[in-house]
Amino acid sequence: MFDLPLFFVFPLALLIAGAMDMLTMTIPNRICLAFAAAFVVAAPAAGMPLDQVISHVLTGAAVLALGIAMFAFGLMGGGDAKLIAAAALWVGAPHMMEFITYVAIAGGMLAVLLLLYRRLPLFLLHMPEWVSRLHKPGFGMPYGLAIAAGGLAVYPKLFWFTAFSS
Repeated sequence: MFDLPLFFVFPLALLIAGAMDMLTMTIPNRICLAFAAAFVVAAPAAGMPLDQVISHVLTGAAVLALGIAMFAFGLMGGGDAKLIAAAALWVGAPHMMEFITYVAIAGGMLAVLLLLYRRLPLFLLHMPEWVSRLHKPGFGMPYGLAIAAGGLAVYPKLFWFTAFSS
């Protein structure tokens, strides 16, 4: 029964981070830190072997380093870099290419949708501020949504899904 809540950590953390990014264009550090820290609890609870834990940690660290470099060159937001690294910690090396592929596809779809949305005239007077902000050309895009979509797409194939659902 203790394991059941851990089944939902990965998808819930991604959903919360994606929603926060869409609403505020930021992904709070506490979400990424809690997401990464939950791995430390989930790995032994799921019975993940130590060599696999080390592989996951190395994968997360490599993605964090790459994300920091991309942030330094203005190619990715800081919250996005931290979120994708925390997700990579959970995904692990065996499913990273699939995860990154899903993130890229979702990111491309998000970009197209935002470009189309920004071409529409806004005629509603009482829209939430975040809706108006997403309409501004050149404002950026909440890439946390794409990261969340990629993570959710790959989740059923991950160690966690089988460990906690059986």
